[in-house]
Amino acid sequence: MMEKFELRRIKQCAKCPWRVNTNPNKIPNGYSKEKHEALSCTISKGGFTSTRAMACHESQVGREDYCIGWLHNQLGPGNNIWLRFRFMNCTNVSKIRLIGEQHSRFEDTLPKH
Repeated sequence: MMEKFELRRIKQCAKCPWRVNTNPNKIPNGYSKEKHEALSCTISKGGFTSTRAMACHESQVGREDYCIGWLHNQLGPGNNIWLRFRFMNCTNVSKIRLIGEQHSRFEDTLPKH
């Protein structure tokens, strides 16, 4: 049986790329379109579940926190079965707070131009 755990971060950050009103080009700390595109490996696709996670861009080195927008997507419409099993043991997952309208697909989080 897996141990219980708690998320350190439960509120979505102001510049999360999963927020519809976020311009990804203005994400702080050196935005890179190439690195952003490479995060597609964290997305569950067509029955194939990814065991990789997207970290919040506000995380500190050595103390990565989950991206709350990504987590919400993968636990919900993204249907990441591995993540759903893992988070059955999370004691505060029900306290996750999003800010505004969210993208429903990873591709929509990328810059339009």
